[in-house]
Amino acid sequence: MKLCMIGTGYVGLVSGVCFSDLGNDVICVDKDNNKISNLKNGKIPIYEPGLEELVKKNIKNNRLNFSTNLKESVRKSDIIFICVGTPTKKNSNSADLSQVYSVGKEISKSINKFKIIITKSTVPVTTGDELEKIISKKVNKRLFSVVSNPEFLREGEAIRDFIYPDRVVVGSNEEKSKKILKNLYSPLISKGAKYVSTNRRAAELIKYASNAFLATKITFINEIANLCEKTGIDVEDISIGIGLDNRIGSRFLRAGPAYGGSCFPKDTKAIVSTADKFKSNLSVIKSVIKSNQNRSDLLLKRLHSIIKKFNNKNVSFLGVTFKANTDDMRDSSSLKIIPYLSKKGAKIKYYDPTGSKKEFNNLKNVEYANSIQNCISGSDIIIIHTEWNDFKSINFRKLSKNKKLIIYDMRNIFSPTKIEKLGIKYFGIGR
Repeated sequence: MKLCMIGTGYVGLVSGVCFSDLGNDVICVDKDNNKISNLKNGKIPIYEPGLEELVKKNIKNNRLNFSTNLKESVRKSDIIFICVGTPTKKNSNSADLSQVYSVGKEISKSINKFKIIITKSTVPVTTGDELEKIISKKVNKRLFSVVSNPEFLREGEAIRDFIYPDRVVVGSNEEKSKKILKNLYSPLISKGAKYVSTNRRAAELIKYASNAFLATKITFINEIANLCEKTGIDVEDISIGIGLDNRIGSRFLRAGPAYGGSCFPKDTKAIVSTADKFKSNLSVIKSVIKSNQNRSDLLLKRLHSIIKKFNNKNVSFLGVTFKANTDDMRDSSSLKIIPYLSKKGAKIKYYDPTGSKKEFNNLKNVEYANSIQNCISGSDIIIIHTEWNDFKSINFRKLSKNKKLIIYDMRNIFSPTKIEKLGIKYFGIGR
């Protein structure tokens, strides 16, 4: 099939590349000339394991193309995916849909035959209704169908999630597009993916409800971790004990910093905003948002209980992205913790496998270390913030000569017993 992906951010690029790898002809469109030029040369704007190889492979096989010409790309395609950003509005909890609707207006100028127009972006309930109204001002309704087809890709594992999805959700109000899209996804359905066919509004809400529930699981185990710290219990035991219950499941039950990234913070706010619009009170999700917002403050209080004064203390900060296997800094706890430590007079060295971050460039006494070893050398306290595999092989025995060294493991990567046997003070989350 001939597909057009509008927007070459995380969702649009990963989805477009994977669709091309399934044998479809894909054009990825973006208004950023520099980005498109780099993509044509196989240069990837995001960090996602395996993505660069797939891009180069499918460019070579002439199944993947990049363009800044939206009009021409839409005309050449049968199915158009809208994959633009839907960030939180300033001074509001609602999603900013201006890019979605702007793209809809542009698409309406280029429809020359029947097109399926899909919102791949995460959008609130009724967005598809509004998009249909916008396009129908220029185009006869018989020439297009607006569909919701939410993505469920985890950063760092996106390619696997696309190829082996738990489910494919297609929300459409008419049968023709449902049949076409079931055919598009048939290679994945044949591998075991469940095909969920709903109306358009239901598909829109499925995405938000999924993210809100996962955010709730993370927040729940973080609050249980707070209780574990007060009662002398290891939260890892709790996670295992409840995670083995099939009704609960073990995924997203790892205690740690606040949830962050491109989805959970904005999507929990957006679903609450939608509920408020329809005069429905989502009190549980509101509590989740509040608890998560307070999470970094709680971690800082714990830090203060470990080290009373940070002035002139050498702090090593390992990992700054919101999770491993991504370069995404959005709503990462490090954006709150590192500036705070800087203001308190700490001397901070940080390391992340995805490189230095502009967010810390102007902070006093904060510098990027080009290796783990350079980062932890001469440290008073090592803070492990992100669970990169690179950190699991650190040889703390070499550091054990420093009897005053403290490790604050925010991801519970290491065994407290093993670290403490080396004479190093160890603190974890919920331990």
